[in-house]
Amino acid sequence: MYIKEIELNNFRNYQKQKISFSDKVNIFMGNNAQGKTNLLEGIYLNAFGKSFKSVKDKELIRFGEEFCRIKTIICKNGEEEVVEIVITKDGRKGIKREGVKLKKASELLEEYYMIVFSPEDMKIVKEEPEKRRRFINRELSQIRKGYLSDLNHYRKILKQRNAYLKEYMIDDDVLDVWDLELAEYGSKIISKRKEFIELLGPVCNEINQKITGGKEQLELKYEPNVDCDDHINEYFYGLLKEKREEDKKNRTTGRGPHKDDIKISTDGVDIRKFGSQGQQRTAALSLKLSEIAIIESETGEKPILLLDDVLSELDNERQRYLINSLGDNQLFVTTTDLTEDVSRNLPKGNIYKIRKGEVENNL
Repeated sequence: MYIKEIELNNFRNYQKQKISFSDKVNIFMGNNAQGKTNLLEGIYLNAFGKSFKSVKDKELIRFGEEFCRIKTIICKNGEEEVVEIVITKDGRKGIKREGVKLKKASELLEEYYMIVFSPEDMKIVKEEPEKRRRFINRELSQIRKGYLSDLNHYRKILKQRNAYLKEYMIDDDVLDVWDLELAEYGSKIISKRKEFIELLGPVCNEINQKITGGKEQLELKYEPNVDCDDHINEYFYGLLKEKREEDKKNRTTGRGPHKDDIKISTDGVDIRKFGSQGQQRTAALSLKLSEIAIIESETGEKPILLLDDVLSELDNERQRYLINSLGDNQLFVTTTDLTEDVSRNLPKGNIYKIRKGEVENNL
């Protein structure tokens, strides 16, 4: 499975651009602010229906234009398929696969798998828990059907409950309706996250040992905000009822999977707080590489990889390990400069020059 071609119209700083790709390695070179990351964003959009950045859809439209269109041709099992997304200035978004309109963006996840490596991912270990929850959500959305739907339902109910908690008069009967739904979807999220971390941990440790030459043991532990093994739905609902007065006082929901975290330890030491920068970056790289292994083992597919200026964040040893671990995956790399060491280790493919939203193909 690979992306054969992309066509961008009025997307970010691209007016009109069509690019054909290698099914192996595609390297995009250029100075900062020329459109390298924008191109990866367009590729990602047609896999997930949204950007990998925290932006509103209308911000993806080229300045002064009324809409943007992104169209990709995907090759899978010897057959081609076209995915097209149109976003208008008033916030509407239309998604088509082979000319048929999809009801929701999550249907795109049935088609192909994708992983993004960015400089922010190298900070996943040491920064706030929200970054680690986002990591879990991205992965589970691809390998577990129904997870994204459960997550979206939970977020919608949580938003409504929090808005209601800010009202002057609060009716417990109204809160109870939301609490029942919050517990229903939240318990599903907690169960799937627990299963995922148990699956991820050994894979992540194996990769970490290879990077460190067997010197360090890495352990992942799920830290659910609602910690219960049996009858989680009932327990969560009871906890929401128990904490209602506290939530009313704080005017927000204090318990639930929106407060979860992952404990990441090396040889028993919590490296989120006490690890060296080298340990934190090695753990972050291990987490991202374990995504590839999990997707391949769970789906039988090799995910498409997007490396957004991440090589500059790694020393030569970790760069080489990353590159040598990519195997036969289709790879998209953005960089301001391609060192001789990296170039020598990369499989052969296409190199492109990007300047002010214009792409020179296969230099």
